[in-house]
Amino acid sequence: MTRNYRRAAAAAVGMTMALVLAACGGDSNGDNNNGGGAEGEGEPVAMTFWHNSTTGAGRDYWDETVQAFQDEYPNVTITVQSIQNEDMDGRLQTALNSGDAPDIFMSRGGGKLADVVNAGQAMDITDLVDPEVEEAVGGALSAFAIDGQIYGMPTAVLPGGIFYSEDLFEEAGIESTPATIEEMLDAAEALKAIDVAPIAIGAMDAWPAAHWYYFFALRQCSEDTMNAAAESRSFDDDCWLRAAEDLEALVAEEPFNEGFLTTPAQQGAGSSAGLLANKQAAMELMGAWNPGVIASLTPDEQPMEDLGWFPFPAVEGGDGDPAAMMGGVDGYTCFVDAPAECVDFLNFYMRQEHQEGYAEAFVTIPANADAQGAVEEPALQNILEAYSEAPYVSVWLDTLYGQNVGNALNGAVVDLLAGNTDPEGVVQAVNDAAARG
Repeated sequence: MTRNYRRAAAAAVGMTMALVLAACGGDSNGDNNNGGGAEGEGEPVAMTFWHNSTTGAGRDYWDETVQAFQDEYPNVTITVQSIQNEDMDGRLQTALNSGDAPDIFMSRGGGKLADVVNAGQAMDITDLVDPEVEEAVGGALSAFAIDGQIYGMPTAVLPGGIFYSEDLFEEAGIESTPATIEEMLDAAEALKAIDVAPIAIGAMDAWPAAHWYYFFALRQCSEDTMNAAAESRSFDDDCWLRAAEDLEALVAEEPFNEGFLTTPAQQGAGSSAGLLANKQAAMELMGAWNPGVIASLTPDEQPMEDLGWFPFPAVEGGDGDPAAMMGGVDGYTCFVDAPAECVDFLNFYMRQEHQEGYAEAFVTIPANADAQGAVEEPALQNILEAYSEAPYVSVWLDTLYGQNVGNALNGAVVDLLAGNTDPEGVVQAVNDAAARG
């Protein structure tokens, strides 16, 4: 998954990661013997840092956090570069391939991180995670575990679901949030009756459209099937086809905004997030970064007061647990040859005070549980509650399967929405991409 953040940027991850249940690998002894040395001592150290917060509070947050780190480690200088989110994966891959990678770079875990680790380009920080950080983050570290070793540090947990306008639901006479796809379609008809687009979708960016397939797959496929596919990177189980058929049936009901195939996700008032922010659409399927994006697109650029959230509805006959969730864990990884102080920086930004600042700047859910009290948005509080009760949490499928397979999947889903392929074509596109490696 790739995403663009306006007010703030955060990004997303691996296996069906047991964020709630799994313990992270490795034995962290708490001794940071990576050579970072005492704070403020040692030879001058220069590092480079790539993040994707190009505007607003998110960019300011990273500038201030880097300055605070440099104040504590005066021998360290970090050169910061903010990169448009949609450009991040490509530029990073080019830098990694050229051997000129940034010392600290955005990581989304999953197959994408596994590819970097297998190429020998990421630092193993298993024994360098601060014990207090490890305790506060808990299972979210597993998003950065490859073969039991840790290769990154999370900043935020970003489960997905459906954001909606409570005011529009009330105006349309919808008395409760949909628990099933059938109920969601009933709600869509009620919203059409008040001349509101039921669901906004930014299919121009591909990944938001693919989210719909991801969630149908989460409901149709069992946890074991999804884990097996993460290893094989193929869609052999028929649940993958059922998910595509579900999406095809949904599209036939025409619930999406007019012109959704050319609608961007998060750039401007005409984006899918902008349509929700300006009450031109009532629902959007998105990750937990969405409140911050929507806030930047409301007429007064303030948080949307009636923004609600509910889990992706259940599907009939699905093998997946209806309470399972999907999302990502944003974080950062150290290049394999980065200075030892890189890990000091990762531990630094994970302190409670910096994570509270992250939650405020990005209007999202910080990875440090001790900082989650800073989450004030009702929609985010609802997500946290569902997240804490979820039996398991899968990561976004395009992250789970790595860049090549993920891109093929996203493109195939857009083709399905455009009527250019059928459900069998979606499955075949993934299997063909997996076969190419």
